[in-house]
Amino acid sequence: MSHDLFEAARGAMAFAHAPYSKFPVGAAIRAEDGKIYTGANIENLSFPQGWCAEPTAIGQMIMGGAKKIVEIAIVAEKLPLCPPCGGCRQKIAEFASKETRIYLCDETGVRKTMTMDEMLPFSFETEVLG
Repeated sequence: MSHDLFEAARGAMAFAHAPYSKFPVGAAIRAEDGKIYTGANIENLSFPQGWCAEPTAIGQMIMGGAKKIVEIAIVAEKLPLCPPCGGCRQKIAEFASKETRIYLCDETGVRKTMTMDEMLPFSFETEVLG
């Protein structure tokens, strides 16, 4: 992973709206077009109506015209590793390949690198629907 992806995720974390959990998270996706798309978690008083950083970044990617995640970095200031929740794992899998790299970061850099297949080995795949 190049340092710019981590820096983009860390920068995105600054835009988190997390007044209830006080748990800001940032995500940055490098898509197949080479561009970086970012997102932060956005909470809502009416739980669970908020959303995580990863789908925010995915939405930015789709609106930017890209369709495939090459790699994604996720960072949270309160955890040494911030793995995507189960729902976000499936959302990432929708736009990733089994080889897509997922970087789990803290504020200083990458702590663990996994592939999509390692993160969610039995994802619900679109091929199932025909």
